[in-house]
Amino acid sequence: MTVLSCPSPNHGPRREGARPDLVVIHYTAMQTAADALERLCDPLSEVSAHYLIGEQGRIWQMVDESLRAWHAGAGRWGAVCDVNSRSIGIELANAGDHPFPDPQMTALEDLLTGVMARWAIAPERVIGHSDMAPLRKSDPGSRFDWRRLARRDLSVWPDLTATLPTGDFLADAARAGWHPPAACADPQAAVLAALHLRFRPQLRGALVPDQIDRMIVADLAHRFPVDRTPDSA
Repeated sequence: MTVLSCPSPNHGPRREGARPDLVVIHYTAMQTAADALERLCDPLSEVSAHYLIGEQGRIWQMVDESLRAWHAGAGRWGAVCDVNSRSIGIELANAGDHPFPDPQMTALEDLLTGVMARWAIAPERVIGHSDMAPLRKSDPGSRFDWRRLARRDLSVWPDLTATLPTGDFLADAARAGWHPPAACADPQAAVLAALHLRFRPQLRGALVPDQIDRMIVADLAHRFPVDRTPDSA
């Protein structure tokens, strides 16, 4: 795997000695990888990521993994509120309205395998921007193949054959990592929108979780609680 260097000035130290234990996947929402690379390396943009992957699988590194890139913004995953300090950010060149090509997905799988090994990042802590920022962000979007990553243990997928009791939707979602934005008018709908983008992208606009939604969060909360204690890890 060849990684090209294209340093971005948009970075800083990870706060309070944090180490990355999350990976956040994005799409660029731009027409070309060159356009995205220019923006991610422009000091006036004040945005960056650790990596950018083009549609043909070319990988650029803009920020060293030990440093804090500026890709996540406001949001949280489990107890983590400064996601930038605790994550590696990976941008995929995609306008958000078409599938991700096989060479790009293969490059992502190769990159994730190395990143997760270097930092001992668990599959359940590979998330989308939309997971940590419901309503505010929708990337990597409904065309991203999360199930493909899960087949290689590079992310997770719910097991709907499990016979777990379903409980409070928001409580189970929080145990799995999702939290609604602050001062959200409809917290349940916000979390549901993020869940559907990830696991049921054919559904749009639902405001109330159905039984399958409840089964998804119950299973993920049971198998992959986001804030494990040392005794439960």
